[in-house]
Amino acid sequence: MSSERVFIVAGKRSAVAPRSGVFASLTYYDLAAQVVIDTLKEAKIDKLEVDELIVSNALGAGGNPARMVSLEAKLNLSVGGISIDRQCCGGMDAISIGTDLIKSGRAEVVVAGGVESYSTRPVRLHPENSDHPLVSYDRPAFAPAGFNDPDLAEATAKLARKFGISREEQDNWSINSHSNALKSKEILRSEITPVLNQTNDLFTRELNQKICERAPKLSDTITHANSAIAADAASFVVLVSELFLKNKMCKGVEVLGSGTSGVIPEEAPLAPVGAIKALLDQTKISLSNVAFIELMEAYAAQAIICTRLCDLDLDKVNIRGGALSRGHPIGASGAILVVRLFNELIKTPGASGMAAIAAAGGIGSAMMLKS
Repeated sequence: MSSERVFIVAGKRSAVAPRSGVFASLTYYDLAAQVVIDTLKEAKIDKLEVDELIVSNALGAGGNPARMVSLEAKLNLSVGGISIDRQCCGGMDAISIGTDLIKSGRAEVVVAGGVESYSTRPVRLHPENSDHPLVSYDRPAFAPAGFNDPDLAEATAKLARKFGISREEQDNWSINSHSNALKSKEILRSEITPVLNQTNDLFTRELNQKICERAPKLSDTITHANSAIAADAASFVVLVSELFLKNKMCKGVEVLGSGTSGVIPEEAPLAPVGAIKALLDQTKISLSNVAFIELMEAYAAQAIICTRLCDLDLDKVNIRGGALSRGHPIGASGAILVVRLFNELIKTPGASGMAAIAAAGGIGSAMMLKS
C-alpha cells in the first residue's frame, strides 16, 4: 500500500567534533550505528521494524557503508543498506530518497541520514598519468574536463567579490553563528546522542573580531574563521508512513517536499537558491509562513549570498547557530540540518521549516517540513 504522506518521528545526531579530535578512534560505522540505535530508541521503534537504511558518506572507503552501519547497529539482516554520495547534500538527499521509498509503498519505516569521519578516511592514490607512479590526493575532481573546477574557497571568494561581501561581514556572520550556538547549548544537547559521552559540539567558542582578524586566509576574504572546519559526526532520522504513524500513535513532523538544483561547478555556492525556489513552488508555501530556516554555512559568504538572493528573514535563519560554529562532516551535514529543523518543529505545532545546502560540483538541495 502506498502512502501519500511521510513523517519524521525522531531525529538525533552525534556531537560534531573537529577532525583528529575526540572521535578519531571511531570507525564511521561505529559512530553512525550508535546514532541509529539511539534514534530508533527515541522513536520507540524496534530495530527489526526497519525496512531500509540509507546512508550518505563522502570520504569512506566504499564497500557499501550503509550495510556496514546496518550490521553494526544489528538491524534486520534483510536491511541491505543503500549508500549514496552527493557530497555535502548527501545527508539531506538520503532523507529525500527515504521519503520517496515510503511513498512508493516499498517501505513503512526507513532510517536515513549520513556519517563522516574525516579522522579515519582512507589515503587515496591515483596515477597522474600513465608514465608516473601513484600519487596521493586529498580532493577529488568535482567536474570533468571542459568545466572549471576551482577550489571551493576560491570559488566562494570570487562570488563574495561579485556580490560585494566584505571580510568583516563574513566574520560577523561567523561570530553570530558561534554566539547563537553558545546561547543554545542546553537546547542542542537534547538532540545529541552522547557518543563517547560528548553532549555538545566541540568547536563552538567565544568568537570575536580580533580573533577573526588573526585567522589565516584561505582565499582573499575567505579565512579559517569564516569557513567551516573539517569534522566527524553522524546524523539520522526515522521516517514512517502515515499508516504506521497512526497505528503506533506516534507524534511526527511531515516531510512536505524536497527540491534540487544544479549550477555550473564554479558557482556551487549559488546552488541552494534554485533548490529553494523549486521547493517553494512545489509546496506552495510562502517564505513568510516559514518559521525556521536551517541554512548550511560551509562558508559565511555562501550563506550570506543565499539569504540575499532568496530574501530570507535573518531572524529565522540558524537560530541555534550553524556549521560555522559546529564544523562540516560532509556526508552528515545535510542530515544535521534536517535533525535541527525536526527538533525545532516538534516543539512548535503547526509550524513549517526549511533546510537548504550546497555541494561541490554545483548541486543544491532543500527540504520543507511541517509539524
